[in-house]
Amino acid sequence: MLDTFIISFTTFFATIGPFDVAAMFAVLTGSSPAKFKRSMAVKGTLIAAIVLLVFAIFGDVLLNRLGITLAALRTAGGILLLLIGINMVFAVSTGGTSTTGEEQEEAIHKTDIAVFPLATPLIAGPGAMGAAILLMANTQGDHKLQTAVLLGLAAILVATLICMLLATQLQRLLGVTGLQVISRVFGVLLTALAVQFIFDGIAESALLS
Repeated sequence: MLDTFIISFTTFFATIGPFDVAAMFAVLTGSSPAKFKRSMAVKGTLIAAIVLLVFAIFGDVLLNRLGITLAALRTAGGILLLLIGINMVFAVSTGGTSTTGEEQEEAIHKTDIAVFPLATPLIAGPGAMGAAILLMANTQGDHKLQTAVLLGLAAILVATLICMLLATQLQRLLGVTGLQVISRVFGVLLTALAVQFIFDGIAESALLS
């Protein structure tokens, strides 16, 4: 159970990126009043939590309806996470874990940023949604392991909320270099985990039989 929690925590940390979210949150809120920032941070985190919980709990049902096997999900999810991990290591920004240029431009002119772009795609982005489905599917219906995955997700969401509330202080404390170092370390871990998912998916398929 502890191993599942650690894997879940690491994966969600990499796909959500609390420090990256906090940095973007600081840009989007700018010189807004502290009350407004707190409101947007809490609201955005709660909405993202609901979105990710829906994908985590009902993702398996959706896959069954679409006729997608666990082996296919592991392979496809591993490839997606591998691309995200590589981008993190080389500090390349993509739509998998962040907003695109067009989305940022639209968000700057929005008063309420809680739903877009904060909840999605900054927090509950494609990478985090895919990770939620994949991690829950890997538990094979074991309720204890599913609880560990959800606890890992909850821990990262709480960490993301705290980072947003302390966004300005974090930027001053860690600086750009510090944030990049942390992101790259988790990128390496995510890359290794993604490759393992791909190996497991191929091993469970009929490709090698």
